This record gives sequence, C-alpha cells and structure tokens, in this order.
Amino acid sequence: MLPSMMTDRLYVEHMAAHHAVPLLEFLRRNQRHLAPWDPPHPAGSDRPEYWVSQCARAVEEFADGMVARWLLFERDDPARIVGRINYTQIARGPFQSCMLGYAIDAQLQGRGLMHEALAATIAYAFDVLRLHRIQANYVPDNVRSGRLLQRLGFRKEGLATKYLYINGAWRDHVLTALINPGFDDSVFFCENPPRPSAAG
Repeated sequence: MLPSMMTDRLYVEHMAAHHAVPLLEFLRRNQRHLAPWDPPHPAGSDRPEYWVSQCARAVEEFADGMVARWLLFERDDPARIVGRINYTQIARGPFQSCMLGYAIDAQLQGRGLMHEALAATIAYAFDVLRLHRIQANYVPDNVRSGRLLQRLGFRKEGLATKYLYINGAWRDHVLTALINPGFDDSVFFCENPPRPSAAG
C-alpha cells in the first residue's frame, strides 16, 4: 500500500498508475510556468503512455527505497493534480540523504500550499524514511523558491556554477540543505536500513 497524507488544505498521495493522465494534464497546463526552472523533458514525455511507465517506475523505486514521489490535490478537488514533490537519489550508508524537487500550479502560487505540503513530506522523510539530510538546489533567479526553502529551515551551503542545463543554457544553482534534528545515529549502524512504508 502506497502512503498518503492529509494537510489542512491538501491531499498528498504517492505517485501511482492512476495518476498518469492527471499528471500529464498538470505538466501541460504549467509548461510555460515551469520552463525557466525545469531541465529538458525526455522524448515522448508529452504522451500519456510515457507517464504510465513513469508512474509504474515510481511505485517500484519507492518499494526499493530509492525515491518518494508525491502528488498534491486540493481537498475540494481530489481529481486535479496541483503540484508535485520528489525525493530522489535516496542514499543510505554514510549518506542517509536525498535530493528534493517540487513544483506548484501557476494559479496557486502565493497561497502557502507548497510550504504546507513540503512540511508534511519532510516530516515523512525524517520520521518514516529516517533520512539525515535533504538537499534542495535552485536557480538564483528563482527568488520565490529560495524564500520557501529558507522558511522551511534549509541553509545555504554554496553555489554550483553551471550546475544543470535548463531552458537552453547551463544554469548556476544555490545549494541548500536541511538536517534532521532528531536523527538517530544508531540507524546508521543497523544491518537492515529503513524501508519505505505506508505509515505517516
């Protein structure tokens, strides 16, 4: 069973097979809005069958402890995806860390919905997945994203020059990270690392 959670205004569900079409609709609706911040999309990503395969892959990779990919729905409209949050590159051993990426519908910016969803999923990453560190990087021009991460407690760690190819050029990125204040060091030494679960 894949995990889900509820916040004051949102349903937050892990990506699954039935999300393929509404996820494609979200991306089409926000193509211009997300273009300045997103890397180029793979060939075929404008077709439903591509997202069917991606949703299936997300389920498999969650079961393998590699990713946690969340989709956001307003509670009064549970069929329409309004955002996504990805925890990827989950690494165990001496890292116990992951990378964070996120996007919100252009029409819903400025309402605090992404802050609300990130607070909930960060708690899951720390309390259920028991990660030690979450890294999030953003283009310096994306001031809104920088402020959001700062409000969530992420600290700036540096600047990576020409870090990622976005919107026709190699873009610098501000590097930030959030450390789990309640991390149990004994997890690092256990023989069987934590596995994802539906508990939240």
